[in-house]
Amino acid sequence: MKVTVHKSVKNNLLKLKEFFLNFEQEGKILADGNRNQIKIFDLDDTQITIKAFKVPNFVNKIAYQYFRKSKAQRSYEYACKLLDLGILTPFPIGYGIASNGLLFGKSFYACKLVNADATFRTLINEEHFPDRIEILKAFTRFTYEMHEKQIHFLDHSAGNTLIVITENGYEFYLVDLNRMEFKPLDFETRIQNFARLTPKKEMVDIMAEEYARVGNYDMEQTKAAMWKATEDFQNHFAKKQAFKKKVKFWKK
Repeated sequence: MKVTVHKSVKNNLLKLKEFFLNFEQEGKILADGNRNQIKIFDLDDTQITIKAFKVPNFVNKIAYQYFRKSKAQRSYEYACKLLDLGILTPFPIGYGIASNGLLFGKSFYACKLVNADATFRTLINEEHFPDRIEILKAFTRFTYEMHEKQIHFLDHSAGNTLIVITENGYEFYLVDLNRMEFKPLDFETRIQNFARLTPKKEMVDIMAEEYARVGNYDMEQTKAAMWKATEDFQNHFAKKQAFKKKVKFWKK
């Protein structure tokens, strides 16, 4: 097990390694998905989350061992870069990679726990959530700031932004960071980055209007482009799900 930790917690390297090695037996489950599992651990006086990534297929075992950075390493490095750029994400603690010397195995990413009041998905599911529209506008301004700082978050979707309500407004924390690009973004790429967030047109219109306002873009053009990007994604997603159902049916 190779472990890398942030310099601020370097004295906890062995403890973190112990968490990684004993992940299956210890910790409190926070999220248990088909591909990855997230648990909460106590590191001294700080609660942290550890994400265990699914063991990749044989091809990716070779790729991650020799040619590409793992999801865990990318998550850690991108988190550090985001914070350097002034974009919030749960503070990165470190990551661990297990291998047998020849093939990549299990990998883990650790960060501080953020006690969020909501996620973007909350704004979709709870239409009467307090100050919902103002939060949605603030989120749009946050996304604009991210774009201006040349950050392209490829997994900018409903579950990947944590929302913390403060006395001074709202804080937005990006999670699930392993797919990001850092480059100047043109208008089309910026608008496309909203496509996966919500299927609700009223929400898309609010975001489009706010994005056009802060970015000094044409209002109607922005609204039309953002809704088209959303519809295209939703249609593609529906076709993909239907195909998966057919494949599953024929396998029975």
